[in-house]
Amino acid sequence: EQIAEIDVNSSLATLAKKNDYCKPTISDNAQLLIKNGRHPVIEKIKDSYIANDLVLNDEQQLLLITGANMSGKSSYLRQNALIILLSHIWSFVPAQKAIIPETDRIFCRVGASDNLAEKQSTFMVEMQESANIVNNATNKSFIILDEIGRGTATYDGLSIAWAIIEYLHNKIWAKTLFATHYHELVELTATLKKARNFSVAISENSDQIVFLYKIVPGANIKSYGIEVAKLAGFPKEIINSAYQLLSQLEA
Repeated sequence: EQIAEIDVNSSLATLAKKNDYCKPTISDNAQLLIKNGRHPVIEKIKDSYIANDLVLNDEQQLLLITGANMSGKSSYLRQNALIILLSHIWSFVPAQKAIIPETDRIFCRVGASDNLAEKQSTFMVEMQESANIVNNATNKSFIILDEIGRGTATYDGLSIAWAIIEYLHNKIWAKTLFATHYHELVELTATLKKARNFSVAISENSDQIVFLYKIVPGANIKSYGIEVAKLAGFPKEIINSAYQLLSQLEA
């Protein structure tokens, strides 16, 4: 057991020194501050990783994050959860500065999976995991939610996501990052005083978009899904048809 403890601590120390981690401050107040945070895994497999800040406190409790597909929303959610987790096992963390409040649990609802052996669809699993969060989180919890409500009809999913955000904001008061392509949700910040709109910055010109991977204040109501379909290799006929249909639907 002693050798195992030495092994773990020396490994964490090696990572901290090699990858320029900082020593976090564990605070007993409500403020969460991460300066230039990074994802500890993704930064090791990419040539460069764009660092981002996170500030959550009594005035800014829930961030509603919008932006293009593949722009880095999910990575941002997960890196902050990992930084909080690392700080609670007394590790240094991949950031320039980190003040972390005492956190009782980290709740995560991301990705898509089913449990067909138990007759549970992908959407049912999503709803069960989301229900577990709202039934067990406290005001000392940290929550990341990614694309809640996408597995059912548009208005059903939007209504569920809308109600969950209101409940987390008004009843639980947990620090929450909520990423979504339901652009209607950005209106919530007008009525929820501790909710804020953030988005992932992009640079757009006539024929392409460039992902900047930087989280900035404000909403972005473009998802660029057809551009992603184009990158995936769909025939040009389908892409052109999709653009025409999108123009009609938006009109």
